[in-house]
Amino acid sequence: MSGLHPIRRGWVVREEVPGPDVDEFAEPERIEAALAEDGAARRTLLAVQHPHRTPGALAAGLNLGDALPMARATLAVLLASAYRPITDVVAPYIVDGPDGSAVGLLCMVGLDRLADTEEVYPDVVADRAGMLAGLGCATSAAMLVPVDGGDRLTSAVRGVISGPAAVSTVDSGGRRHRVWLAPPDEELLDAAGTGHLLVADGNHRVAAAVAAGLDGLLALVTGGPDLRIGAFHRVLTGTGLDAGALAAAWRRVGLVVRVAAAHTVPTRTGEVVARCRDGTLVVELPPGPVIDHAVVEELLLGKALGVDPEGPRVRPV
Repeated sequence: MSGLHPIRRGWVVREEVPGPDVDEFAEPERIEAALAEDGAARRTLLAVQHPHRTPGALAAGLNLGDALPMARATLAVLLASAYRPITDVVAPYIVDGPDGSAVGLLCMVGLDRLADTEEVYPDVVADRAGMLAGLGCATSAAMLVPVDGGDRLTSAVRGVISGPAAVSTVDSGGRRHRVWLAPPDEELLDAAGTGHLLVADGNHRVAAAVAAGLDGLLALVTGGPDLRIGAFHRVLTGTGLDAGALAAAWRRVGLVVRVAAAHTVPTRTGEVVARCRDGTLVVELPPGPVIDHAVVEELLLGKALGVDPEGPRVRPV
């Protein structure tokens, strides 16, 4: 698959998405807690995505491979009861909330069009690849942002929207998600696929699609207008280094480091805030790439500290 394409075969929810409002890439402990609440492990999308984390699977000691038949059975029930089938559509998508709006297009995207923005965790990728291969369908979408042409995409999507939305729901953050279904539109797909697409949220989904031998994935392509890609957060553990030692290590590789107030938060690209038990540091990254993730992982963690960004000492928040 190359470029952007309509969704040839899929399903759209009839009312509300069944199950807890928890992202499938949340921490395992959070997923297990959500599935343990009020029978949430029965006939919910989260249980399909994590069948080995349901109470029954945990009690029986099942791994992902063992639990896949349960996931397929649960998915079959969901598709028959909570979803309706769709064919050959693109899906204009609008999210409105207290922090602004994002307008985009839900469609299929070839992996050759994507530019990675962050390293991934191999164990997570292996799990998600197993789910993709075992289920035979995607249960969530990556979010992609055009390098150029975001305004054109926003205008094009708004231009094809008419009538009531096929789906309208409010998430736990108070944002309303609305989805329309439209026939394939080459001009709209062209507007969404101009140039390369950055992976704003979904690096593990992309890596899992590659590992599963796929050539494309389900994605929401959006250029805003109020889209803001905020800071990403990691916890660094087990180094034995305090704030002073970290500052010294980062200065040795040529970085500018300054002490900051405890409540300091990242406010712009090119800066990293490191919160330690004995102080808070702000590190100025060298000029260059727009995406800071790789610089943090390769320079601050790898070169300066000798820490493997994919190892057990670095975890997502």
